[in-house]
Formats: sequence, structure tokens, C-alpha cells
Amino acid sequence: MGTYGPANEKLRNLEEVEKEIALILQSAGGNGGEANAILEMSKEKVTERTLDRHASQFTASVQRVEMELSSQIRYLTQVATGQPHEGSSYSARKDAQMAVNRVEYTHLKVRDLARTCDQMLEQP
Repeated sequence: MGTYGPANEKLRNLEEVEKEIALILQSAGGNGGEANAILEMSKEKVTERTLDRHASQFTASVQRVEMELSSQIRYLTQVATGQPHEGSSYSARKDAQMAVNRVEYTHLKVRDLARTCDQMLEQP
């Protein structure tokens, strides 16, 4: 993993979400190898227990996807607003750049003040 640990973890989580979505589509009615809800309902004798199991699996999978995507959105919102978060130095870099800008501005103003003082001293 190295220094890219948190970023790789986020990408791995998104890959898992993608796989979970594929499984949701298969269980809902895709043409996967397993039995699915649509196939089960098309039978003459629908087994309510099997149908309930498919519905529960579908609901649980959707909830897992929703939770992970919400987590990813919260993370991205945190990053985008400049709030401190794990693995980022953006906030510290931004603060440092602002400090450099203030120092440069102060230096410019002190130079202007020194020039004004020199002009005042040269006048008779």
C-alpha cells in the first residue's frame, strides 16, 4: 500500500460497490447463473419463501451500496470543503500559502513605509 493507503482503500471500496451493484442487477432479474426474483416469479408455483429470500437479499444489497456511496459522498464533500481529513495536507498547504501571501504583503507595505520615511527625511 505505501503512502497511497487511504486513496487505494477508497478505490477498493468503490470497486466492491460496483460488484455489489452487478450482483443486485443479477439477483433482480439479470441472466446470471443463479436463480433470480424475476425467474422465480415466472414459475407456475411461486415459492413464497424463496421469493422473500430474494427480496431480502436485494434489499440488503441495496442498503449496503447506499451506505458505502453515502460514505464516499461524505468523504468527497469533506475533501472539497477543505476540512481536515485523513491523508490530506491540503488544509495545511492552503494555510501556509496564505501565510506566505500575508508576509509578502507586509513586506511590501514596510518597503512603502520606508520609502515614505526616506522622502520625508530628505525634505527641508
